[in-house]
Amino acid sequence: MRKYAWVSAAVALLVLHAVLTPRTGTWEGLLRVADGARLSLAQAMPDLAGARLVFVGELHDQRSHHAAQIQVIRAFHEADRPVAVGLEMFRAENQHLLDRWVEGSLSLEEFLPIYYENWGMPWVYYRDIFLYAREHGIPLVGLNVPQHTIRQVARDGFESLTQEQLGELPEVRCEVDETYEDFIRRALGMHGHEGRAFRNFCEAQILWDTAMAVHVVGFLEDNPDHTVVVLAGSGHAWKRGIPDQVQRIAPFPMRIVVPEIPNRLDRAGVTADDADYLWVGLPLE
Repeated sequence: MRKYAWVSAAVALLVLHAVLTPRTGTWEGLLRVADGARLSLAQAMPDLAGARLVFVGELHDQRSHHAAQIQVIRAFHEADRPVAVGLEMFRAENQHLLDRWVEGSLSLEEFLPIYYENWGMPWVYYRDIFLYAREHGIPLVGLNVPQHTIRQVARDGFESLTQEQLGELPEVRCEVDETYEDFIRRALGMHGHEGRAFRNFCEAQILWDTAMAVHVVGFLEDNPDHTVVVLAGSGHAWKRGIPDQVQRIAPFPMRIVVPEIPNRLDRAGVTADDADYLWVGLPLE
């Protein structure tokens, strides 16, 4: 059975954010982590608008999280702030197809197969985001890498990648703090697993975050007037994920907003090392 261990690792990488369910509350809004203040999105916008990157996390199968994301995108657009949307849901190699969608040269019928080739969640979850971007000419930025690359690293480690697969990606190592290591172990159920199996899984997660960081930094450098609202699973969007890798490349000001998730990022345990804002009270389906 050991030869199939990498399959479990790869599956865990793909679903680790979708298996958690956020705790709902009677009040919906943004909890500012630094001081516990309860804010509306409008009250938080002056702070968010000062950032070049705003990460808004999600559990992929929760429509309320996607509704919250489009609120942030709309708030930037309606404030006449140049905004783009970074997508975990699309590979960077398909950027030309996202551009065609936004400019209107692809019909919905043509775009849907492209969407599903990039992402497995139902279109209806993300439909309003894609349609809003198209309607208002908001750039969509593909951030992801081919899943077979992530699966290969989870199975055989970073060193197994060819130079062609690497492209411009920097070398990654599994050098993480105790909190992030605990997150990885719980995501895969790897307590008691040491050595190469854990290292490979850790490298795959870090490579995933690093690749998305490289791609969003490239857009920011080419578009210095824009803020990018990054939509990604909360395990990528929290500060130890993509934001940490961005800071290793370029010190762009950023803010991190994540939905409340029990036993991971919730009101009882969230700290300023995890996020800037916790979006609480989002209803569940």
